Amino acid sequence: MSPPTAPERPVARHGWAQALGTVLTGLAVMALVAALGLWAAGAADLPDDAFPRVVVATLVTAVGGSVELSGDAGVLAESHAGLTVIPLSVTLVGALVIGAGFLRPLRHRAVASAAELAGWAARLAVLWLLALIGLALGARQTFAVDVGSGTLSDLAGLFNAAPKVGFTTDVPLTVLFGLLWLAGVLLLAVLVARGAPLPGRLLRCQESVRPAAHAVVVLLLGYVVVGLVIALITAASRGHVAATLALVLLGLPNLAWLALTVGLGATWNGRVDGPFGLPVPHVLDELLRTPGASELNLRTLTAHDGRWWWLAVVDAVLLLAVAFRMAVRSPARIRLWQHALHLAVALALAVLMICLTGRVSAHYGLSLLGIGNLGGGLSGELFLEPRLWQAVGLGALWGLVAGLLGGLLALPVRRRGEVGEPPAS
Repeated sequence: MSPPTAPERPVARHGWAQALGTVLTGLAVMALVAALGLWAAGAADLPDDAFPRVVVATLVTAVGGSVELSGDAGVLAESHAGLTVIPLSVTLVGALVIGAGFLRPLRHRAVASAAELAGWAARLAVLWLLALIGLALGARQTFAVDVGSGTLSDLAGLFNAAPKVGFTTDVPLTVLFGLLWLAGVLLLAVLVARGAPLPGRLLRCQESVRPAAHAVVVLLLGYVVVGLVIALITAASRGHVAATLALVLLGLPNLAWLALTVGLGATWNGRVDGPFGLPVPHVLDELLRTPGASELNLRTLTAHDGRWWWLAVVDAVLLLAVAFRMAVRSPARIRLWQHALHLAVALALAVLMICLTGRVSAHYGLSLLGIGNLGGGLSGELFLEPRLWQAVGLGALWGLVAGLLGGLLALPVRRRGEVGEPPAS
């Protein structure tokens, strides 16, 4: 009788074709969301057929790439412009699609070697690199700025100083940050997904890392869902459907996660001047449209409208819910202080990510014959930036308290690895 043969290992189906499908699907979904959002915002009416290239530039910024604005207003005039903003709605859908595509060939697996995971990620990275180069080279456009009628228009025509604005990309920075973005997406997908296989040496890490990482991701997505519901209710009751659609498709996480940090007690400094505006509730625009920099936090918001204190209540409820879920999903041998520490670290990192990606900065100006800020509505400034370490510290503190309370609430719930559980045969 011949000796029994070992069962064949299943062949992992994650070759170049699957990698290409994942990259193309992610880019297609991101382009669709960006195009619809820009169309709702009125970008389809830009001159010189700039709309497709604006969509490409939006994709570049969504993955962390660098888009540089330039201005030209003739020999006797100059214009200056700058824009720093990440459309996190586009970023989020791209991360979800590419992360799901990365995990799909690995499903139904308990363990995967480090070489196998690295090889699969490398295929995606090579194709993503080619896509980044194509996007960076395609995001270039220059078009004229309409100065309207009147004295400024006459001067612009007399001195051949019609202002133009354009944008281009820094290809090396776009490639660098785009690859870092992909690496972060793939790493987060492996950390969060319960069914994602890990190398044998890292299996112990999943007991402490995965429940906390999953809890924070659920918290962030939950805030986006809450923001979406509020946006749809507002659009149905008060109108402004196009503006609401543009907000949802381009910057809903920007606003939702800003509300999350404000509910934690964080402070953002900002100012709105000129034609710029934020697609946010009117009270926020009022707070920021001041001669100098203004503070945006729970204190200033509740001074305008006392109902904003509900942000802290929503934070507390959602945090307690995800902390309880984290504790239930963790082995019973994880102690209360460990629950608190894990959630504190995870929430602090999430707040750090929000602060780094949620910054907004925009300015535009025109000067003629040395006279700056001509045209009134043609010049303006907008910025919104957090007090970084204050926000991160508050996130760690809230995570510590919520993790402790969630662990206490989960004590009566039977979980994996309890002492009284009979050993598996």
